[in-house]
Amino acid sequence: MFLKKIVHRQSVEVDISLNHYDQKIQHILATRGIENKTHLDYGLAQLISPDKLKNIDVAADYLFTAIKLQQAILIIGDFDADGATSSVVMIKALTMLGATKVNFLVPDRFKFGYGLSVDLVEFASSLKPDLIVTVDNGIANVEGVERAKQLGIPVIITDHHLAGERLPDALTIVNPNQPGDKFPSKNLAGVGVAFYLMLKLRSLMRQAQWFIQQNIQEPNLAELLDIVALGTVADVVVLDQNNRVLVEQGLKRIRQGLACPGIQSLLQVAKKDYTSCQASDLGFLVGPRLNAAGRLEDMSIGIRCLLAETLQSALPIAMQLDELNRSRKSIEKEMVEQANLDIAAYLNEQSSLQSNDVNQLNQQIAGCASIELRPTALCLYDPKWHQGVIGILASRIKEQINRPVIIFALDSEVIEHSQNLNQTDSQSTEGTMIKGSARSVKGVHIRDALALVNAKNPGLIIKFGGHAMAAGLSIFQKDFLLFTEQLNMAVESLLGGQSIKDEIITDAGLVVEHFNLNFAQQLRALGPWGQGFPEPLFDDIFEVTSSRLLADEHLKLQLRKDDIQVEAIFFRCPNYSLAERGDKVHIVYKLDINEFRGNYNLQLLIEQLEIL
Repeated sequence: MFLKKIVHRQSVEVDISLNHYDQKIQHILATRGIENKTHLDYGLAQLISPDKLKNIDVAADYLFTAIKLQQAILIIGDFDADGATSSVVMIKALTMLGATKVNFLVPDRFKFGYGLSVDLVEFASSLKPDLIVTVDNGIANVEGVERAKQLGIPVIITDHHLAGERLPDALTIVNPNQPGDKFPSKNLAGVGVAFYLMLKLRSLMRQAQWFIQQNIQEPNLAELLDIVALGTVADVVVLDQNNRVLVEQGLKRIRQGLACPGIQSLLQVAKKDYTSCQASDLGFLVGPRLNAAGRLEDMSIGIRCLLAETLQSALPIAMQLDELNRSRKSIEKEMVEQANLDIAAYLNEQSSLQSNDVNQLNQQIAGCASIELRPTALCLYDPKWHQGVIGILASRIKEQINRPVIIFALDSEVIEHSQNLNQTDSQSTEGTMIKGSARSVKGVHIRDALALVNAKNPGLIIKFGGHAMAAGLSIFQKDFLLFTEQLNMAVESLLGGQSIKDEIITDAGLVVEHFNLNFAQQLRALGPWGQGFPEPLFDDIFEVTSSRLLADEHLKLQLRKDDIQVEAIFFRCPNYSLAERGDKVHIVYKLDINEFRGNYNLQLLIEQLEIL
């Protein structure tokens, strides 16, 4: 990690309808594209109509037929939080709408990998489904859909990922990012697409008077919005107004105590009061616990938690997920430590490293290198790294060096084979497949970069998929160095001579009158904040009046500015920012409301600290 240049957001014209807000809040809203007060209306009436999604009427009609014929519907999801919540929304909604034979299947990432693979289809066929519906995957699974057709199983695809050059030959595809789709928001998460399809299906059934004929009550699908909110936030999609409506409506249900038992129990094990739940709590407390199942074991554990009908049945599963998350953190810590050594070696030795031995890179130990020696994109690989945690590691390293990062690990089947043969050295797996998880930075569309590498080097990438900020791929271990070289060239080509900016953008400073709970509560109420609608970030100069280190890594401070005192905390504080009493510091921070045993106080969450 290093100090970034602080850049203030440029002032823009503020609409008169926002004039009743404090001037600082007007600036914050205007710079985030809020042109008038209607952009802050998060009522359900503001949702874009489902009819604007291409093929949604066709998909709804197929599902209606399947329900009328009492066919067996198999939901196939992804092994992350978006995939889990998408599966749960589809299962619950179809059941509420009258389906009697709904089952789900989530691919074990260590056996089947991502999406509707051929192997997964063959396994799914043993469950004898009449119809497969994918959620949060499928748009890239041409071969898997073809295999399903050969087996006589029709497939409906619902997804939100970018399409490849060839679309699967499914019954139909619902995806706002498929060619020809005119849905105004391209930012729906997989769970958002699933929810929209269920809205359309209910509308179709209502028109056909299905609920009257079957003598069943028309379901209130808004009851699923807490799950929609969780998946949307956890998948870090852009929170445009449509997504903010979905998230805010879900958060309202959670705060009112109306969340499903699974979410209630996950908040409970995270020691979070549901009445004050924010989008950030879904992203940093609930989402990681749910994701831990897919990373270390089987996401069906997380799905069962969200499907639980009572707190009594949900809580033991939530506790299991909490324990898995603790294990994930322990694994992640070890991987980060090794990766930091690799980064130092990479930065120091990249200009002179000539060997084709991939593992030489990972065995070098070097001191901290100049940040100016960073590559355009960084690839790291270690045969000991856990395949389920490489995505988190990529995110951590990306934040440290502000470059696109791809972390590779051995394919789990290779690891199992090596263990059976009592082989632990990388030589035994030379030429085998390794899987990578990519995370990118502003200005670099990582899936486009992978597509460019693939176009110029056919066969180098075995398979890949994803979107602008995150992607996954597989390559052969022997091609690691070649891929690294080609990726850097692809990213440089996409940048077109521009450089990746090492900046942190803030909303400038605050005056003394803003350091109070009332102002912090006003900012909180303007959310949900998240990707694409960033939470307000400020920077100011303070004097440190007290300083202590918590758990050997979190810096707790008392700060003074003019005649006010305020508490602050810097989680995972780097050594160069360990400020002491009497220091003058320039900090970048968020306003937070710290809640402890029923007491509330203002706290600054530090993002960057420079000792002056």
